[in-house]
Order: sequence, then C-alpha cells, then structure tokens
Amino acid sequence: MPELPEVERAAKFIRTTATGKKITRVETTEDTLVYTGGITHEQFRNEIEGRVIKTAGRRGKVFYIELEGPGKMPVLHFGMTGMLRLKGRPAMYYKETPKDPDESWPPRYMKFILHLADPNDDEAEKLELAFLDARRLGRIRLCADPLNEPPISKLGFDPILSMPNLEDFTPQVLKRKAPIKAVLLNQSFSAGVGNWVADEILYHARIHPEYRANTLSTQQIKKLHFWIAEVCKVAVSVDADDAKFPDDWLFKHRWGKGKGETKIFTLPSGKRGTLRWVTIGGRTSAFIGELQKHPNGPVASRKVWKKKGVSMSSVYFEDDSDYRSEDDSTPIPDGDSEPTVGTTKRKRETTTSESKASKKQKE
Repeated sequence: MPELPEVERAAKFIRTTATGKKITRVETTEDTLVYTGGITHEQFRNEIEGRVIKTAGRRGKVFYIELEGPGKMPVLHFGMTGMLRLKGRPAMYYKETPKDPDESWPPRYMKFILHLADPNDDEAEKLELAFLDARRLGRIRLCADPLNEPPISKLGFDPILSMPNLEDFTPQVLKRKAPIKAVLLNQSFSAGVGNWVADEILYHARIHPEYRANTLSTQQIKKLHFWIAEVCKVAVSVDADDAKFPDDWLFKHRWGKGKGETKIFTLPSGKRGTLRWVTIGGRTSAFIGELQKHPNGPVASRKVWKKKGVSMSSVYFEDDSDYRSEDDSTPIPDGDSEPTVGTTKRKRETTTSESKASKKQKE
C-alpha cells in the first residue's frame, strides 16, 4: 500500500499543481465506507466547493488539503489502493503503472473530482483532480484543525517531520514487548512506516523482524533510529520512484518471487544470501537470514514454529502473491477500524471449511 514516501509524493503533487486554485465544482460518488467521521459525500462537496487551496500537508500516511476561508478541510488516507489522478495524466499508481492503464474519464472507482481554476485568470487552464479507491480501504474526512484532530493527532512521530532524538527514542522502543516489526507498523509509534519501509529499515539495521523490542541492545536501537529516518529520507528525496532507490536496497529484490522459490541475494560482502519470509502479526516480512539473525538462533526458531504446527517452508518461503495481495494497511488509530483482508485469514477459513467437509464425509 502507499506508505510515507508515496503519500508525501501525493501531497507534493497537490502543492505543485493546485495551490492557489479555486475549487469551482466538486463531483462525488456515494460511499459510506470511504466517507467517514460522520459525513456524507454531499456534505463533503458542500463544505469545500467554492474555496481556494492554500497548500497540502502530510503526517504519516494521512494527508490533508488546507483551504482558505472558514470551514473544515479534507483529510485523506489512501488505504491500500487509493491514488490521485489529474485529468490528462496517468494515475499515481503505487509501485508501478499497469501495462494497459484505464485512461477513461471520469475514472473508475472515483470518490471525488475537484474542478480547479485560477480565480484571477479566466483564460488559465482548468484542471480536474480525482481521488480513486478501488478496494474502498481509503478514508475521506473533514476536519477543522487537521493536525490537532483525529486521526492525525493520534499518530506517533513522523520520520521526516518529527523524528525524536536518540535519547527520547530509546525508551519508546524499550517499553514495548512486541516484535520490532510489529512495533514499526504501529502508527501510534512511527507514523507512515508500512510493510516495505519497515523491512527496509530492519534490513539495513541488521535486525531480525522477530526481535522483541524490549530486548534490543543499545547498538541495535542506535542503528534502528538512524535507518528509520534514513530510509524515509532517501525514498522521499526521489519522489518514491523505486527505479531511483539505491541498488543495495531490499526493495529491489523483494517482488515477483515465483511460487515455492527462494531468492538469492548478493550481500555487501559479495557472498550469497537468501531472501526469506516470515509472518508476524498477520503481515509478511522479508529479511536476509545471513545478516538478520534470529534472536534465539535458527534452531530455536525452527522449534518455535514446529510447536505451532507450521512448517518452515510455509513460514519462511511464502508465495510472493500472498504478500502482494495482503491488506498491509495498519489501521489509523482514530476509532474507525479498517477491514482486514489478509490472505492468512482467508487460508485459515478455507482450511477450516475443508476440514469440516472432510469430517462430514467420514461420518
């Protein structure tokens, strides 16, 4: 899903294309899931129509449009498949553009379209900016003071905007007992860090994703602190264009793994390493076992999973299609729960159904 770098790109896009433009008209479609916080699509339209865009900001995975004049402002969350599209240009897809993108207008899955014009120049080009969401996991709200109201007010530190110093960061980590991967995904801890960003951070910090946060050493916390900021800073500096990410990033190697295969990764030393997978809290994590050692060692790790009745192949070498189809959207902590559509749950339900059917046949 779009994470901090991609959402920052969206906010920047609004700043560069729409600042100073008047919202002359708003088209909306009814969607009681996406429009939240007690508003309807009509209320959203009526609140912002006729006002001028001052700027756009972001905190974590949430971005907002600041408008002139009295009234509330749009606060937006992409969820898993949300995106922006300006008429006449390709949509801002997450990761890559499809081979045959749908270029129709109004676009499919549109939730709203802002019709924009220069209030001081009737001859200037008119623009149409759309918010799309195919899987309806995004959220559209109205807030009078976006930074001081939920959901933004309940978010943790932003690695770009408000990264704490190491002295303040350390106790925030050590007071948590969850696996460090789960801690990083918690938006009340590090706002904007999602699945791929968290894995990238842990890879560079050389920390296994199953390490309990409260067991990390001083040196590990120092590395974690540095790489949280560094990964986000580098990704934002290239507008979340993964083609421009450094060649030694894990991101370059984590996609497109064939079913039942493992992937060989060239370590910085030139030796070969194996890209592996583990499920933590329902999320699939990629790591390099040769560099990110399990806290209890590989033998202990195997024993733990064996007790749970899970084979090592299913834990560490999952089909990459499972990872790509997961809803890895960490819920925004404002009381509005987001649907979870992870493959782990579907597999469990399928297995249960098959077991019941098998048992019935035996009877």
